[in-house]
Amino acid sequence: MIIVHNKLPMDSGNITDLFHRGRPVRVCAPMVRYSKLAFRCLVRRYDCDVCFTPMIVAADFMRSAKARDSEFTTNKTDRPLIVQFAAKDAQTLADAACVVSPFSDGVDLNCGCPQRWAVSEGYGACLINKPELVKDMVRHVRNQIDNPNYAVSIKIRIHKDVRKTVDLCQKMEAAGVSWITVHGRTADERHQPVHYDAIKTIKDSLSIPVIANGDIKSMQDVEAVYELTGVDGVMAARGLLANPAMFAGYEETPLQCVWDWVDIAVEHGTPFTCFHHHLIYMLERISSQPERRVFNNLSSTSAVVDFLHNAYGSA
Repeated sequence: MIIVHNKLPMDSGNITDLFHRGRPVRVCAPMVRYSKLAFRCLVRRYDCDVCFTPMIVAADFMRSAKARDSEFTTNKTDRPLIVQFAAKDAQTLADAACVVSPFSDGVDLNCGCPQRWAVSEGYGACLINKPELVKDMVRHVRNQIDNPNYAVSIKIRIHKDVRKTVDLCQKMEAAGVSWITVHGRTADERHQPVHYDAIKTIKDSLSIPVIANGDIKSMQDVEAVYELTGVDGVMAARGLLANPAMFAGYEETPLQCVWDWVDIAVEHGTPFTCFHHHLIYMLERISSQPERRVFNNLSSTSAVVDFLHNAYGSA
């Protein structure tokens, strides 16, 4: 029997209803170390519709209670929430999904992580070349979660030949995925331009929702990608790190958002390194180089708060 400590089950409606609002759903990406509970609480204050957890390795999660408690934390305001897993066998993914399903609105299978360690372990982007395995994983989760409204999604990168990606996505639609998030680069590409034409081709070939991911750094980008591709949602990663208020239409991080982060991080007991790193991202566009040099070398929460008061004043 699996016990999830310190978490209360919450009622969830059908998260796919979000895709029928007549505008793209605004999604916070799964970011290693960064898209944890405190940051999710922050972006939700600024018009983020859906948040993903950082990627969790399903086998480790199932093996260790300590891993479950450290990797997955949530609270009653942390909804809608999608838990992203790295997995390579169907039963392990289904077991992990059953553990988190009372406390979330869906699980997402990572089929896009390009990091060498993940691919060598059989996780992430290598799965886009294993459609039968992915289909099996999706169906196992579908068959073992009682809640018919619980979402099962995948996040992918594209093939060089987009026809292979379309074929993969159509097979996943037939297997019962709720939506597909498409990062518009191949597994080998890092900072090259995003292939929005490929995302549009994929969207046009499916009847389930598609979320676009890659280089979304402002609401202008959100609208441009929406117009260009016709997708149902837009997912941001680095853009939200730099400006957690981006989805609320702010062009740079407002001072209120900085102080909101201080309050939330302190309330959640966020480790200093994580607390500080988020602020480094947030202040990058609004601080001078000498200010950044001083700020980046601060080593305590009290020093950070003093610096913010002196440099920017109260919100």
